[in-house]
Formats: sequence, C-alpha cells, structure tokens
Amino acid sequence: MPNRSKLNDIGVIGLGVMGKNLALNIVDNGYRVSAFDLDPVKVTAAVAQARAEVPGRAQVLDGCNNLTDMLASLAKPRILVLSVPAGAPVDGVCSALFAAGLEADDIVIDTGNSLWTDTVEREQRYAGKCVFFSSAVSGGEVGARFGPSLMPSGDLKAWQHVAPIWKAIAAKVDGATGLPIERFEPGNPVTEGEPCTSYIGPAGAGHYVKMVHNGIEYADMQLICEAYQLLHDGLGMTPFAVGEVFKGWNQGSLNSYLMGISAEVLQQDDPLTGKPLVEMILDKAGQKGTGLWTAVSSLQIGCPAPTIAEAVYARAVSTQKPLRLALSQKLAGPAGTKLPEDEQQAFIQALESALYCAKVCSYAQGFQLMAMTAKEQGWQLDFAEIAKIWRAGCIIRATFLQSITQAYRDNAELHNLLMADSFSQALSQKQKEWRKAVISAVSLGIPVPCIASALSYYDSYRSETLPANLLQGQRDYFGAHSFERTDTPAGDKYHLNWSDAKRELHKL
Repeated sequence: MPNRSKLNDIGVIGLGVMGKNLALNIVDNGYRVSAFDLDPVKVTAAVAQARAEVPGRAQVLDGCNNLTDMLASLAKPRILVLSVPAGAPVDGVCSALFAAGLEADDIVIDTGNSLWTDTVEREQRYAGKCVFFSSAVSGGEVGARFGPSLMPSGDLKAWQHVAPIWKAIAAKVDGATGLPIERFEPGNPVTEGEPCTSYIGPAGAGHYVKMVHNGIEYADMQLICEAYQLLHDGLGMTPFAVGEVFKGWNQGSLNSYLMGISAEVLQQDDPLTGKPLVEMILDKAGQKGTGLWTAVSSLQIGCPAPTIAEAVYARAVSTQKPLRLALSQKLAGPAGTKLPEDEQQAFIQALESALYCAKVCSYAQGFQLMAMTAKEQGWQLDFAEIAKIWRAGCIIRATFLQSITQAYRDNAELHNLLMADSFSQALSQKQKEWRKAVISAVSLGIPVPCIASALSYYDSYRSETLPANLLQGQRDYFGAHSFERTDTPAGDKYHLNWSDAKRELHKL
C-alpha cells in the first residue's frame, strides 16, 4: 500500500517523455512521487501537469532541486526509478546518488533499454552500495502514462518492495479473453484485470526478455511493411486502400497494436501537401540497437532467428538510399510489375495467411532464443507468464499472444512454438497460400526478406534431412574437421583421408 507518512513513496530521476509519464502514472495510482531532472524546466512542467490533469488533487508530485533533497524526501528503503539513456548516463546517475547519500538497502531501478550484460555487471559492481534492480518498460509514451508492460529482474527482495507499485501502474488485460482493458483518463487508472508485469528472473533477465521483445518488434514491423509494399506496388493500391485492408485484417487473427497503427498511418494525409503522408516520409529507417543485439545474441548462442535478423538488415538496406537510387537505374527486374486484376483478391487473402504464418515464426524464433539463453544462464523463465505480460501495454501486443500463453500453459517444456498443435495445424493449413504470396513477390521483383525467410525457417524445421551432410563433408575435406555417421552412435567422430589414394576412413 502507498506510504501515508509525510515522506514520499518513490523517486523518479529523468523527466523526459518516458520518465515524466511513468511519474504521472504512479501518482494516478495513489503513490507520492519525488521527481528530479538536470533540467529544472522539466521538473516544473511535470509538477504543473500533475496539478492541471486532476484539479483539486493534493500535491503528490514533488519537484526536487537536487538528489540530496530527493533522498531526504523518500521513505526507506528508498526506491529510485532511473529513466535515463542506456550506457554511461546510468552509471553517472548512480555515482551522483552515492555522493548524495544513497544507502546499501536503497533500491535503484534502471528502466532504460540497457544491454542485459551491462545490467548483470552493474548489480555485481554496486553490491553493498545499493540494491541495483532493473525493469524494462515497453509501450512508448502512452504506455508509460496509462499502463506499460513491465519486465523486472534482479534481487527478489527488492521485487517484493517494488511489486505493489509495478502491478498498480502496469497495463491490464481481461484474464479470460486476453484483451487489453484500456482507459486513458488522468486520475482514473485501470485497476481491474491482470497486470502486465511479473518477476522475470535474476539480474539481466528482464532486459534480455525486453531485448528479444524488441527483436520480435523489428520483425513484426517489417512484415507489415512488406505486406504494404506488395499491396501498393504489386496491386497498385493507394495507401488509403491498403489501410482499409489492414483494418479488416485487424479484426481477425492479425489483430495487434502494430496492425492498427499501420492502418492509421496509411490513411493519414500530409498536412502540407494533402498527399498520403506515408508517401512524403523518406524511406530510411534507423535503429537504437536492441534489434541488432537480438540478432547478435542469436548468432552467438546458435539459435536460428533469420526473420529477426532480416528485419535488422532491412533497416540497414533502407539507409543506403543513394546506392539504391543508383542501382535502381542499373539492375534489371521482371517485366511485369503488377498482378492482373482477376488475381488480386485471391492474392490479398493469400497475403493475410502469409503474414500470420511469418508472424508466428518470428515469435517462435524469439521464444526459442530466450529458452536457449535461459538454459545457458541458469534462468528459470516462465514463458506463459512472459506471453501474458506482452498482451497489453507493449508494442507487440496482439490477440494471438493469448494462444501463445495457452501453448506454454499446456506444455511448459515446449521447445519451439511450432510444436504446439494450435500453431502447427494453422501453419500447415495456411502454408499453401504463404507460398503463393512469396512466389508472387519474387515474380514481381518486390523484396520480402522477412516473409520469405520465415518460410525458409518453417521449411528447414519440417525437413528431416538438411544438406549439412554435404557441408560436413566439405569441412572434413579441406580442414579435417571430422563428421558423425548416420549408422553409428551419436558423438562418434570420423575422418576420411581425402589426400590419400586409398581414402581410408578413420574413427577418431
């Protein structure tokens, strides 16, 4: 329960978009907040907004002039939320807090997009100086203000202190349907339903799960973009018309936050020219690193995540605008650039199936990556719980996360989502249309790196035999790397003496 003494319950350091909105969210849920930022204008603005949003509400957001004043204003053990950029700023704030009188049992929560290995290192380095805790936050500005998805990890006792606040401010879902319960009214928070937060595990686990969330987010966004280009370039549809298709898809199995906002973006006119806004936005997309970290992690641990990696590559290709302009004048493409009208409706239906199948595969890649890393790190991740807390508040929230939750409830040891009957049956039924969509894309010369890579992922896992046998023969030929045989026990190694005329086989 909120602290009812004159001291405040929690401090928020960093009042940018995320920090300010988290502070206001905490205030809405009945807690007293101390707020600080290096920019005093931001402090004043946050205090003024808290007053203006709910006229007559008691002063519950106190602006602080410095960290010493902030520490003095908080009940012990102090809980301090850091909403600052990842990297050096986190350590800079921690050093300043130590100088201001932070104590060993005070809890410092990093809510930024920190690299998970940095979080592990910080918990070890700051042991004895404070309880360094972390909680990844997803949902953007609106999520932070009215209910984000929160992925906390670290010291379990610290979580027990933080949990009441985190469960109060998190997004909520209807437990039976998995649908978000949303209300965007300052001073009137959602209190019913299941909170989209749960203790993830030891230090670094929460930031790792958020990192993978962002990798899936990259893939999800790119998949939708590929569908847009296929409809726009392959069928000649206007952005508005594509938006109408997306609205329809958003009523079915593809229902998601990203599908909904994509439809809205496509139907927005440019205030300056009156043209579709999307056609006035330069086709160059940047990244902040989490998608890249996910792809790198998958390579390091040996977990196939091609759709996530291709989404990162797609952003990299998009930044090569001058080179693309030059090569567009030199490289030939197919003669036909649009599908005939009598094929278009069937293609739209096939593309819906392709998008669903590719989306399932990208989630399968992300969950398998988390499982393999958890095994390596000794984490006990609850994947049903992770799917649950992604059902609302976060960027990848989607109706079918309820199905993922159920799949892991039915089998907590599920090695890959494609093993779940609900998904294996759906993909098996839709794979014919998926292939048609990819064939059409290839014949039209429209790049679909994520939709196509997901199909290759699906085909690779349904293949009992892959050509890695030839690859192992190649490696043994040029590097004597050895190989296993199909007719001997696993682990037995063999080498053929390729340079000898007799080519004798040797067991190693």
